[in-house]
Amino acid sequence: MTFQNPLAAFPAALGALGWAILVSLGVGAAAFAFNWSERTGYVQLNDALIHQLDLYAATLESELARHEYLPGIVALDEEVKAVLQAPSDARAVAMANRRLASLNVRAGSLAIFIIDPKGQVRAASNWYQAQSLVGRDLSRAPFFAASIKGQPSQFFARSEVRDSPEFFFAQPVLGNGAVSGIAVVKISLDPIEATWIASTAQSQQETVLVLDENDKIIIASDPAWRSTSADSLRARLVRPGPQTGLNPASPSAVHAIQNTLIASKGWRLVTMTNASGVRARAWQAAMGTGVVAAFIVLLALYLAQRRRAIANTLRARAALQQAHDELELRIAQRTTELHEINQELLHEIGVRKHAEQVLRESQDELLHASKLALLGQMSAGITHEISQPLTALRSLSFNTQLLLKRGDLARIEKNLQSITDLTERMGRLTEQLKSFSRKTPLALHDFVLAKAVDNTLLLLENRLRVEQIEVVLDVDPSLRSLCDGNRLEQVLINLCANAIDAMRDAPQRKLMVRVWSEGDTAFIRVSDSGPGIADKVLARVFEPFFSTKLPGEGLGLGLAISADIVREFGGTLRAFNIPGGAAFELDLPLTEEHSHV
Repeated sequence: MTFQNPLAAFPAALGALGWAILVSLGVGAAAFAFNWSERTGYVQLNDALIHQLDLYAATLESELARHEYLPGIVALDEEVKAVLQAPSDARAVAMANRRLASLNVRAGSLAIFIIDPKGQVRAASNWYQAQSLVGRDLSRAPFFAASIKGQPSQFFARSEVRDSPEFFFAQPVLGNGAVSGIAVVKISLDPIEATWIASTAQSQQETVLVLDENDKIIIASDPAWRSTSADSLRARLVRPGPQTGLNPASPSAVHAIQNTLIASKGWRLVTMTNASGVRARAWQAAMGTGVVAAFIVLLALYLAQRRRAIANTLRARAALQQAHDELELRIAQRTTELHEINQELLHEIGVRKHAEQVLRESQDELLHASKLALLGQMSAGITHEISQPLTALRSLSFNTQLLLKRGDLARIEKNLQSITDLTERMGRLTEQLKSFSRKTPLALHDFVLAKAVDNTLLLLENRLRVEQIEVVLDVDPSLRSLCDGNRLEQVLINLCANAIDAMRDAPQRKLMVRVWSEGDTAFIRVSDSGPGIADKVLARVFEPFFSTKLPGEGLGLGLAISADIVREFGGTLRAFNIPGGAAFELDLPLTEEHSHV
């Protein structure tokens, strides 16, 4: 028995129709691979751009929020007020300069300076340097006009000397019911811009831009883009596609652009990434798939021709061999598919873990920023709470010295007891401030809810007294819940501070705090006698960065962060109107010893 070589008859057996089918299959497979690879590449590029953009925005907003409260603290400083009241007093000027230099070092800002109502700098943190701001006329500065009218203002500029981005926070200094000057804090955004430049320089594919409210580029990872307008971006814009967010078919699609709004400043953050590599990879996938498809078809035709050549003599053996080959091919394909699926799952798990870690870190930073913003809003009351006992301590100490000379031991003992009481009061206040401002991870433990109410009212005691607000308490002292006491106090301070703000123009000012339980759940309600919440505001009250307050009075994060904190405790925070005011109510699970009572 003789056998023919199947390869010798293969071209003739294939024929014109077979070759046409072979070419059509290869072209079809290549076209499918090209479209699938290109579309998938644009989807992945779009997702990566959105994720990277969120990280850039969080970094920029965190840096700005870290210094936003500082001008308010400077405006309340007694040494700052003294130099504005007596600008020709050399001793007052020297003390104010040293005070501002100390605050500047601790805050990590570029400069802190004080401007009088005429626009002249009276004291500055860099008073000892050659480029000192002391004595300069800044009446034409963009932030001067708004701040001298009693409104906080902010301004961005680039340094003419170093070409670095700088941001100014300005706060009016009040004295005798009028604006006596302006406290200004200048910070540098150069570290952020330098980080972006270093990050984008590695890939040389991405550009990060920040546009102001006039669509002018003020910060850029590529110096060539600085001080240009948004019109320069349109030539490189990749228009949105139907599924991926990018249009792969656009002949001008050179760069992909994503942007997000930084609402607190009216800026837009834009990332522009070179998208030309997506199409190049799609062509590579198409060519590879075409070659593989052609090889598979040729192999299949070869095997079929070979099987027909020996069918007369080895029919049974050929059938068995064909079944064996098909089974091996299916096993190999299935093994490859399972391996690819497993690799995709592992990659997705890693991406999600990283995203969760970044989200947790961002939430912690926002939570700490919200705490610092609350401390800045309460700084006037805290200063008053500390300055009053200090004044009393000085008077008692002086009186005790006089009484000691007279030998009046009874009154000396009484004075010493008063000193002890005052120092304990200051100790409780400072300990509470340290505990509240500390940046700690979430730690759930058995906590007495009445203690959170007491600590909240202690921190707000001076503000409640100054604004003549009546506090009505209905608190069950025995209720306990599994929560983080420090974060629960932050929620209550946010709710109480918002209630106080809402009653600013109300004829009757009454703050009501109620703590009670129903079944296995504890409830805390903070209500006020203000005008209530409008329906359109009530629907958005828990949205991040949504605020009805004036610019500079809040980040719009207080209620959003409070709602997240309550959810971490296993509860819910809700808002509603009541007769004669508004109320915020949260529920928490009781600990077991209370839930079974």
